[in-house]
Amino acid sequence: MPEKNTYPVQLVQPDGHRVHDRAHAPLVADIDGDRLRAMYSDMVVARRIDTEATALQRQGQLGLWPPLLGQEAAQIGSAHALHPDDYVFCSYREAGVAYCRGVPPEQMTRLWRGVAHSCWDADEYKMTNPAIVVGAQGLHATGYAYAAHLEGAEIATIAYFGDGATSQGDIAEALGFAASWSAPVVFFCQNNHWAISAPVRVQSATPIARRAVGYGIPGIQVDGNDALAVLAVTRQALAHARAGGGPSFIEAITYRMGPHTTADDPTRYRTAAELELWRRRDPIDRLRRLLTREDLWDSAFETDVDARAADVATRLRNATLALPDPDPMELFDHVYATPHRLIEEERREYAAYLEGVRP
Repeated sequence: MPEKNTYPVQLVQPDGHRVHDRAHAPLVADIDGDRLRAMYSDMVVARRIDTEATALQRQGQLGLWPPLLGQEAAQIGSAHALHPDDYVFCSYREAGVAYCRGVPPEQMTRLWRGVAHSCWDADEYKMTNPAIVVGAQGLHATGYAYAAHLEGAEIATIAYFGDGATSQGDIAEALGFAASWSAPVVFFCQNNHWAISAPVRVQSATPIARRAVGYGIPGIQVDGNDALAVLAVTRQALAHARAGGGPSFIEAITYRMGPHTTADDPTRYRTAAELELWRRRDPIDRLRRLLTREDLWDSAFETDVDARAADVATRLRNATLALPDPDPMELFDHVYATPHRLIEEERREYAAYLEGVRP
């Protein structure tokens, strides 16, 4: 069962040295050199996806993009803990998790380009699509987890959200229901220190993980820039859920080095000195230093990772630019699962409007 802790769990220091944590190191004892390299590669690819999508938005090819720069360890570390049948409920920033779940880069920008209601088939990848409604996915994850429990499915569900979402009533309701009904859900809070321009200190006067304790849910803090530590605590929480132990709460302490979205200017509310402090804690640099210390780094590996990231970025860009504009009438498709009188009325009115404005 995940324990309450008063300090963030850490297994790798920023300089690449391992931390000998007797409670958590055994949880990742099976992670050999090849798997460490795979995690590093996925983190580099996730950052390249983010860089390419941000560039596409700046070039007018996407309407919006929510950068994940600086949060790669929190996303990749937790994603590597998931089983194929586990179900992910994301917010809007988890492109790195999506990549690890097998979502092709060609499908990652449909929603953000404004040509579809979603990016990928949620059932195929066991992961919901990005959603801007803050905190709602906590309720969805809890309901799904409880239903799976009633059906006897030995799976876990994980809900990703940020520190700002913990001030939403939806997350509070989800925690309450999950605790009362022992729903096998892991609440994964990526505390990146800023809810748009609001610092985390105004979201909570106490560590966010302690909020879970008030609901009777075990909560734990982890160094969210330490991929190995994130993997360890997420494995522990997911195993706890699959075994019927109920919900748990992880607060991954990380930092959003980019803007909240590409519509945001973080220089208006945070200092350059703060950003530089967290750049020195870069999660990718940390894992690279560990690989170097353990003789797992060489130029051939570096070249291979760079080539893989470049290929993914090229695929994402080419697919985005090739996306066709949808027919305007498709706006009414997939709003309801069954025919709906109001939608049909609006469809007819919009069709008449288009007839009147088209040359």
